[in-house]
Amino acid sequence: MAARSLRIGITIGLREEGESLWVNGIKQNALYLAKLLQRSTRCHQVTLVNTTAVRVTSQLKWDIGQYPVRTFEEAKDNLDVLIELGGQISEAQTRYVRDHGTKLVSYCCGPEYVQRMEAMIFGRNLGNAVFINQQYDAIWVIPQVVETSKHYLGMLRRCVVREVPFVWDPMFIDASTSDFPHNGEYRPRGTSKRISVMEPNIDVLKFCLYPILIAERAYRTEPDSIAHVHVTNADRLATENVEFAGTMHYLDLVKEHKISFVGRYETPTFLAEQTDIVISHQWGLALNYFYFDVCWKGYPLVHNAHLCSDLGYFYSANDVDEGARRLLDAVHHHDKNWNGYLERQRGLISRFTPDNASLVEAYDRLLDELMVSAGN
Repeated sequence: MAARSLRIGITIGLREEGESLWVNGIKQNALYLAKLLQRSTRCHQVTLVNTTAVRVTSQLKWDIGQYPVRTFEEAKDNLDVLIELGGQISEAQTRYVRDHGTKLVSYCCGPEYVQRMEAMIFGRNLGNAVFINQQYDAIWVIPQVVETSKHYLGMLRRCVVREVPFVWDPMFIDASTSDFPHNGEYRPRGTSKRISVMEPNIDVLKFCLYPILIAERAYRTEPDSIAHVHVTNADRLATENVEFAGTMHYLDLVKEHKISFVGRYETPTFLAEQTDIVISHQWGLALNYFYFDVCWKGYPLVHNAHLCSDLGYFYSANDVDEGARRLLDAVHHHDKNWNGYLERQRGLISRFTPDNASLVEAYDRLLDELMVSAGN
């Protein structure tokens, strides 16, 4: 089969007309994938397909000339492939696209097994009725959710699951920091460092407790090295959760008023205005846009994400002592070559970006396999 240009739709689910791209990573994911597919030498036509009733207006936070958005009704008759990524289509919409020869891909970039498990055990409302689509032509799963969700997805959706490359681009973090001093990039500032912990704190995968313990261990070792610790997305935990608040009261950081539990902030602003070093921890989600945002801007990232262990200051698993050593390593040594660190991080991250031709080619091969397996 000769390689050809494809008309590709990627679903998003707008919540409001001017929705921030920093609410969660799902729309960023759709746009990064769109940018990568547009880089193909085959000149694919890529459209974002909104699956909600929210109007598409100029308030969107991206260039709709480069990344056009259509409703499902507008797009449904002009697609060779529909990649369901940021918004789920219905059973009736599934029948329509399949009846009209469109190939349907489930692109999984969230820890769906863990989220569903938590919903079942804790009664957590995911905001939608249970609809398990079993009519996909392919399921594509990014590396960080393979371990937890691959077999869950394949069994329930009755389709072979394929691991696909992770994609990221600096376009949003750079656009968001264009008016900040030094474009929001790290600059040395004193010997006593401001520490940030910016986990979402909405499930067990990325929670703030281990980063706080790492900061506590470092503070007990060298109290003068830490000016303050900010924990974002944690004000509710500190004021409403007895288990969390009760645990925190045993820490020196709390007793000596060196830590604050604050609300939600957009990553670029908090990095530029409040941060010298970031501590992060994950459990089953070892790639994340947040890591790349932090490292791209040159901030020291103390983390345990083994799928990008060459970035930042890596520690193993849940090792608080090692994490504290890496934190103090960043405190004492990062500023000696901060600009070299920034360039090194960008070089390492480039393997995940649409500028990487081999990544573009990998997705073209995935599309080839899709079209061949579907009988085209």
